[in-house]
Amino acid sequence: KSILIQKIKDTIVDMVFNEDTTVNVKSSVYIADKLGHSYGYLSNLFSEVTYSSIENYIIMQKIERAKQLIIINELSLTEIAFLLNYSSVSHLSMQFKNTTGITPSAFQRIIQKRRANLNSNI
Repeated sequence: KSILIQKIKDTIVDMVFNEDTTVNVKSSVYIADKLGHSYGYLSNLFSEVTYSSIENYIIMQKIERAKQLIIINELSLTEIAFLLNYSSVSHLSMQFKNTTGITPSAFQRIIQKRRANLNSNI
């Protein structure tokens, strides 16, 4: 069971962080196809073992990826939302705020202030 759980997590991380695997199908279909089990089975197993849903894990990974992309500072929030398969920037912003407690824009401002402080100390 724990091996399959790790495979689910690895598949999700690969799906979210690897630009080459930009997913145009629903994540449930992608995960089921990749692991050769029904999504229902995988979802039940994941919840039973981790006490969290696959959907929740996907959201957490997407927010981590969004934070990374904001820190790199090469993409707009619109581009980040598109890259992570969000229907809109507001959907990304809502999940980001629910997960981190702050909006992506506030996170961007914090990163910019830190950069400014680092540069002024050099």
